[in-house]
Amino acid sequence: MSDAASRHTGHEERGKGTAQGAFGPSVHEFERVIRAGGVVLFPSDTVYGLACDPENPDAVERLYELKGRPADKSAAVMFFDVHAGMHSLRGLGAKTHGALHNLLPGGVTLLLNNPAHRFPLACRADPETLGLRIISVPQLEGVKLPVLQSSANPAGGPDARSLQDVDSAIRDGADLVIDGGELPGTPSTVIDLRFYEGSGAWSIVRAGAVDPEVVAAALNDDWGFDPATYAETVRSEIPAYEKFQELVVLAAYAEWRSGRVLELGTGTGETARRLLERLEDAELIGVDESAQMLAAAAAVLPADRVQLVQGRLQDPLPHGTFDLAVSSLAIHHLDDHEKPDLFARIRAALAPGGRFVLADVIVPDDPEQAQIPLTPGYDKPSPLAAQLSWLKDAGFRSVEVVWRHEDLAILVAGTAG
Repeated sequence: MSDAASRHTGHEERGKGTAQGAFGPSVHEFERVIRAGGVVLFPSDTVYGLACDPENPDAVERLYELKGRPADKSAAVMFFDVHAGMHSLRGLGAKTHGALHNLLPGGVTLLLNNPAHRFPLACRADPETLGLRIISVPQLEGVKLPVLQSSANPAGGPDARSLQDVDSAIRDGADLVIDGGELPGTPSTVIDLRFYEGSGAWSIVRAGAVDPEVVAAALNDDWGFDPATYAETVRSEIPAYEKFQELVVLAAYAEWRSGRVLELGTGTGETARRLLERLEDAELIGVDESAQMLAAAAAVLPADRVQLVQGRLQDPLPHGTFDLAVSSLAIHHLDDHEKPDLFARIRAALAPGGRFVLADVIVPDDPEQAQIPLTPGYDKPSPLAAQLSWLKDAGFRSVEVVWRHEDLAILVAGTAG
């Protein structure tokens, strides 16, 4: 490690090393060197790269000097774990968030709007734009740290497909070298998504590892349901749908007194309509990220008792205190790190004695019980045991399963009165 890096981190200089083979040692050494302000030569999913701590000015300067990269040229921030990357990038719009899910991890670099000016050392002269990579490589599976990364070649030189292709000065200058064998050798496809949220516009800035046809399929595909065909679709995919909805309403009605209801994932208003018919004195706020679905819901719900809000489940909940929260067939679209966060926010929004009814797709203990068709990257159900644990960790006083059939379940979680 350079003297500058040692001074900045307070760590003693370490000897150079090469991590090969076993995943554990590579991960441990990688994170240790990055935290200490060093530079790592590592295998990505495309070509060999250099990585350092994106918040350490000395480490970033050293990486730039090592490859002769112009000081004003931006670099990308890389994550080796999808959940860590998504958690770090909260605040993205629903469409952009969906695009990330469709494309990552993979051989793409995404240019994103960066109004919060995250990772300024990587953004350089353009703090409003963040370059993002999320990859999956065996040697670094389990790394949670973000890194500033650039290809391991002299600026303007050819990309390195193997360690032997890396310039000797760069190999010798790195604090840790991880051998990933021979890589595909084609750099990432760079995609500009800065205008995607508003207009749906995107462009390929640099052709690379991912074909344009694959990019177009990911970005032009609408994961949402068509309000006109939603009822038919959901009933064809969930034969027990009518019974399921009846039981959701019964679970919500039990112990109901009066007050405000928060529904997460309102869709076309299928559940909300049933709830309001039974809970005659309730006022309901419904949240959904699809404006089209909310328009369909508004057409069938009583306007004087309902407020509809367009937003993602990852966004802050509507203001106020609620006596009942209900979500039917929506939360399974969240990642496993997003579900506990939402449960905690729901618990905080409930009044004393309030309840949360969660009705959703689950991962059954027996794989043969998985009957509902799922779309990879969009449907992300979790095991029942995990969700029970997350609800308890969120502070709910009581959590029980009131109904379960194959890969569907209805849970009720209560707060202290």
